[in-house]
Order: sequence, then structure tokens, then C-alpha cells
Amino acid sequence: MQTTRIKGLTIAALGVLFIVPDALLVKITSVEPVVFLFWRGLLLAISFLVISWGRYRSRLTTEIRRCGWKGLFCAGAFAVSTLGFVVGMKNTAAGNVLVILNTAPVIAALIAWLVWKETLPWRTWVVILVCVTGATFMAIGEWGKGDPLGLMMAGIAATALAANLNVARSRPDCDMSVMLMFGALALAIVAAFMGGAALLSARDGFFIGLLCLVFLPTACILIQIGPRYIPAAEVSLMLLLETVLGSFLVWLFLGEVPPDLSLIGGVIVFSALATHGWIEVKRYRRARVAVD
Repeated sequence: MQTTRIKGLTIAALGVLFIVPDALLVKITSVEPVVFLFWRGLLLAISFLVISWGRYRSRLTTEIRRCGWKGLFCAGAFAVSTLGFVVGMKNTAAGNVLVILNTAPVIAALIAWLVWKETLPWRTWVVILVCVTGATFMAIGEWGKGDPLGLMMAGIAATALAANLNVARSRPDCDMSVMLMFGALALAIVAAFMGGAALLSARDGFFIGLLCLVFLPTACILIQIGPRYIPAAEVSLMLLLETVLGSFLVWLFLGEVPPDLSLIGGVIVFSALATHGWIEVKRYRRARVAVD
């Protein structure tokens, strides 16, 4: 059991590391959000297909069918969470969106408790609350008056992310990552209808290609696999680490110095997650000694 938890935490952490360049590469592109959304969806759909085919080959169709309606739900929730994030960022202050998205671990834990009767140990609840507090500190510096549409879409994004990971958790025997290609394709189609199917400059094409063909596909697949081994709340909790490391990359390469509250919040999040990981590793070692 403890071995499974360590595996899940490692998979989720690796996924977060691959998603860290997301904020930086988005910031250095100069395209409209809907255009970015179209190319993000299209390139991710291609990447997901190639990776899934490489993993399963002739068994890919069978694996997709095994996911059933829950797999379709995960695909749709993936598309909705991405769409909600982009529309939210476009219609309200970034701080508002981040504060709402930071509630995803709590929403995931509540969904797991209400729907699947899965409870979390008290120490995990403590880590969730500490991390959400720290991430909120990071976002407060950009807090602004929110447009109702932007706030609503940010809430939808957080809920969709939490629901996606919970449904994936409910079928640990299936690899829901093979369904992400359908969600990404749906995202591209919606963006195309919104006028996003436009050509990119060579510079923007390079950075968007690097993000959507290399970093994001690997990150999304690892994060989607994570709930097979650990609760959805813990997977979404690990995503808060991206807020810290992503901000660090933006500061390092673009010189955007975060406010003091952001630095304090970052230290809180990083320290809480590091402590959580250290405790889990100690419990794993004790379990191994007991077995031996």
C-alpha cells in the first residue's frame, strides 16, 4: 500500500515538473488567447495520440473502450478545465483566477468524500489547507475586481479538474490518459469556432510547439495517471507546486520580480509539500523494515 502511494506521489510530482514551463512559454508568446487555445488543443491531441499509440499499439482501441463513459467524462472535464482557465484569465484579474483554482484540492477531497466515501487522513487535510493558504498568498498580489464571467469560468475550471481526477481515481484499473486526446481535440474545435484557427509566426510557433509537443503532453499524462495510485485531492495538491516553480521561471527568464506576499506564499507551499513528501518516505521506509 505504501509502495503504491510513493509511486503515485512520484508520478504526480514528475508531471508537475514537466508542466512548470507552461506559464513562462505562455507569457513569451504574442498570440490571442483563442488562437493559443486552438493550437494548444490541436497539438496536444496529436501528441496524446502519438504517445498513447507508442504505449499500447494494437491494444489502444481496447484500452479506450475499457475506459467507458467515465473515460469520456475525463476527456470532457479536461477540455472544460482548460477552457475555463483561459476564459477566466481573459475576463478577470489573474489573481482572482489563481485564488479560485487553488481550491481544487479541497473540491477534489469533498467530491471524493461525498460521491465515493473516500476519506483523507488528517495530516493530508493539514497539508491541503496550508498549501491552499500559501498559494492564496501568492495570488493576492494580483487580486482585482473580477468580472462575473471570469470568476464563474475559474470556478468551473477548478471543479472540472477536481472531478476529472476523482473519476479517474474511481477506475484505477483503466488508464484514463488515453482519453485526453479526445478532450484536446474538442478544445481545438471549440476554439476554431471562436475564430482561433489562425496561422502563427515562426517565433510563436516554436514556443507553442515546444510547450504542446514536449512539456504539456508528458505532464498531462503523468498527472492523469496519478489518481490510479493516490487520492485525487493529493494529485491536485501537487499541482500547487507548479504555481511556485512556474513563478520562479518567469522571474528567472523575464525578470518579473514577485511581491513579498508571493515569496512568503511560495515558501509555505514548497515547505508543506516537501514535509509531506518526507513524511511519506519515512512511513514507506518503516513499512519496509517491518516487512523485512
